[in-house]
Amino acid sequence: MGSDKALLPFGENNLLQLALDKAKVVSPEPMIVGARERYARYGQVIEDRYPECGPLGGIHAALCATRSERNLVLSVDMPLMTATFLLWLAQIAQSATELAVVPEVQKRLQPLCAVYHRSALDVIEQALKRRDFKVGRIYSLVPTRYVREEELLAAGFGPDIFCNINTQAEYEAASEFREFKGSVQ
Repeated sequence: MGSDKALLPFGENNLLQLALDKAKVVSPEPMIVGARERYARYGQVIEDRYPECGPLGGIHAALCATRSERNLVLSVDMPLMTATFLLWLAQIAQSATELAVVPEVQKRLQPLCAVYHRSALDVIEQALKRRDFKVGRIYSLVPTRYVREEELLAAGFGPDIFCNINTQAEYEAASEFREFKGSVQ
């Protein structure tokens, strides 16, 4: 994107505040993983213990800092995500025995909108030490509950909520989609 995605405006907020507001449905005090000097005004910030390791390093930092057994991870670049879906996912995770609960949409796993049990921390840390930073690889190492697209659709959730912003074109398309959805509701 060429700039900090978290601080991009989206509607009346930026992407970070939007994600925090939705996450508060599941947790009254969500944590932010990132640079303290950049994000401290938005809430509690946890910095990576393994910097420059991508999202897996962020998941690790969050699991190190949490006192909760089950932890929702939500990337800021999913602006169409809904609080209703996050609550639904958290309820599935609450009754799951697996250490990871991850949605799968359009044949793609959504590891940055998933729930991780704190006891997955050791496996994640070992992956980081091996310099294996791909989040999806941990699913073969910990018991994982995949929430298939059919299950999401049956519960009334469409794949559009997983819209991910990585380019200016995707940002503009998500903004237009949000405006369109708002005008038809």
